[in-house]
Amino acid sequence: MAKVGLQLYTLRDQLEQDFEGTLRQVAELGYQGVEFHNFFGRTAEQVKSLLDELGLVALGAHVQYTRLLEHLDEEIAYHKAIGNALLIVPFLSEEQRNWEEVFSSLKELGDQCQAQGMTLAYHNHDFEFTASYGEQTVFDAMYETVPASLLKVELDTCWVHFGGYDPVEYIHKYAGRLPVIHLKDARREGEGVQTVELGQGEVDLKPIADAAIEEQVQWIVVEQDFCQNPPLQSIETSMQWIKNYITQGGQLHV
Repeated sequence: MAKVGLQLYTLRDQLEQDFEGTLRQVAELGYQGVEFHNFFGRTAEQVKSLLDELGLVALGAHVQYTRLLEHLDEEIAYHKAIGNALLIVPFLSEEQRNWEEVFSSLKELGDQCQAQGMTLAYHNHDFEFTASYGEQTVFDAMYETVPASLLKVELDTCWVHFGGYDPVEYIHKYAGRLPVIHLKDARREGEGVQTVELGQGEVDLKPIADAAIEEQVQWIVVEQDFCQNPPLQSIETSMQWIKNYITQGGQLHV
């Protein structure tokens, strides 16, 4: 049964002000796992102690691409100490999008992670779907070029939708290589996209969650890039959507 986690980037300002107190509130809302992006100066021992106290799992972490390229061993040591085995490339700037070079680097990083008992994944936005590599989208080319043993998929289903593709199809397509999805909602505002609480936007969330559960995705992770309401209120609203989904028969565990 899939578990429910939170990408802590959603609460970045709150974590900077009160790291420990904010994580306590995340646990109290029923989230079982957290995906880190920053540790705000805490040692691995401090983070591990807090996670153990709160009963939270470190399900993964977004680590900047350049940090992985330049300080991989240091990152692996820290994440092993907090109990996290999944390192995720979160975003590539336009300057970094030399795809042939990126694919080669991902192979090398994945190989080094595997050798140390870690797993490497990549988190998409919409540009991997709107840009081409040969006759494929960059997204599909990436996962065809880099072996499944070296690179897993963290599918941001909202960005798949806004990239012009069906998230449900992509969940089925990458089944078995897909330990984590991001469940995110958004709506179009002018020429941009505004992330909102689950159930408040245009993304058809239930079929996405159903497909993820069917394909035995381990973690369904809530993320809201920008919140119009207080972020802790936003993640509580999204958790309520999760609980409503469960009452309707959704096989999630909170």
